[in-house]
Amino acid sequence: MPPVDSADPTGHTVEFDPTATFNADLLKHVHPEDWTNPEPAERYHLVVVGAGTAGLIAASFAAGAGARVALVERHFMGGDCLNVGCVPSKSVIRSSRVSAELRNAASLGWRVPAGSEADFGAVMERMRRIRARISPHDSVARYRDEKGIDVFLGSARFTGPSTLDVDGTSLRFKKAVIATGARAAQLPIPGLAECGALTNETVFNLTTRPRRLAVIGAGPIGAELAQAFARLGCDVTLLEVMDHILGREDRDAAAIVQAALARDGVRLRLGCVIERLERRGDERVVHLADPACSDSDSAPVVVDEVLVGVGRAPNIEGLGLDAAGVNYTARGVTVDDALQTSNPRVYAAGDVCMAWKFTHAAEDAARIAVQNALFPGRRRLSALTMPWCTYTDPEVAHVGLYEHQAVEQGVAVTTYTQHWGAVDRAITDGDEDGFVRIHTRKGTDEILGATIVASHAGEMIGEVTLAMVAGMGLGTLANVIHPYPTQADAVRRAAFQYSVTRVTPSVKRLLALWLRLTG
Repeated sequence: MPPVDSADPTGHTVEFDPTATFNADLLKHVHPEDWTNPEPAERYHLVVVGAGTAGLIAASFAAGAGARVALVERHFMGGDCLNVGCVPSKSVIRSSRVSAELRNAASLGWRVPAGSEADFGAVMERMRRIRARISPHDSVARYRDEKGIDVFLGSARFTGPSTLDVDGTSLRFKKAVIATGARAAQLPIPGLAECGALTNETVFNLTTRPRRLAVIGAGPIGAELAQAFARLGCDVTLLEVMDHILGREDRDAAAIVQAALARDGVRLRLGCVIERLERRGDERVVHLADPACSDSDSAPVVVDEVLVGVGRAPNIEGLGLDAAGVNYTARGVTVDDALQTSNPRVYAAGDVCMAWKFTHAAEDAARIAVQNALFPGRRRLSALTMPWCTYTDPEVAHVGLYEHQAVEQGVAVTTYTQHWGAVDRAITDGDEDGFVRIHTRKGTDEILGATIVASHAGEMIGEVTLAMVAGMGLGTLANVIHPYPTQADAVRRAAFQYSVTRVTPSVKRLLALWLRLTG
């Protein structure tokens, strides 16, 4: 049961160097070398396949309700989020933010010594320390000892509608949840594999800073890591087939982030079609189709490393889904709105089956799957109000509908936008790039969606999400008092714009009449 190199039937491999500082501590929690699988129970109320966010929450929720639960993990407990996703990326991003703070120090009255730069090795060591520190939360020992779950480390394969095999051990179940997640997709670009391209699964193993880095894809992963590595001193080129970054977001929101990346030194090659990659000794050469880019620059990009920051593939290979009678496509396990598969005994949650590929989405989906599998009632995925955030600087957070989606659905909306340039705290912080934008159903204060662009937009979107979940209108947010001065007060200021619309000319005349009569 090797803890260092754990591969699935597709050849997908996640590796950690156990000699790197703090990795040994990580591995003893997420895949201990001396782990012995338990003797299986005669039958489990629930078997969960995959111990990433969705799997851990599903197993914990079911066990907490008194169910007899088995949890199977092929790779590492904690899944992508702990090991190669949220935790390491946000640790590196935090370190990289210091670069921008130092760059702007003079405007805040500070003198920074010339030549100050990031210690890349120390940044990555800090990331490994934080990852190891958090890993006990997801450890096999904790789920066995504190939660009473039978944890099996090995490869799970369904052998029938209600049975699966874990490396020769048969588990029988009443219900099951597939939570095997997704991995970085292999893009069909000639020469990509030969160049040893990095993904989120390998980039955090770096201990030496790449001098030149090409990042393919300017979605959330690509944009976040391109900015972070540029701030850490890499010469970064970001390649994107669209003519702007963050294609899902509003154009003006993406433009603010795009300008920030350019300020950080990221070279943007937009509208690019990558023809092939070539390895020349220690260099990688990215060849672009001609004409390849919107700026007509189709010169090859020569770098030391290539990072693929786009595309996810569901982990469905080797699971024996056909034997279980579970339908699937190249996009993942097929589920209905209750997260039930074509086998009524089997449910799925998380990246293996959902369009929302977020840790927090996987968490709530896992609870829905378990509740629907084991208990009365029927919860639906579509009932969730799902926010998300891209952790560039500034961040872009969103919940609900975009305006273009409302138009496509034939829903008339009124939009209220508050720019940071009119928010006192943003001015005092020297942080004026961004806005709060809230869409309401036309003629009402019903909130349909919101976008926030700010340094801590991810922290601020929760207020709007709460209002949507609780059915509170924008008028209610106008009555929420924030401490002065805070950036979150921008939410209230956007809501004030709605309140002002309530004071119609007729209302003004009545108020004026009242003042005359009482004055």
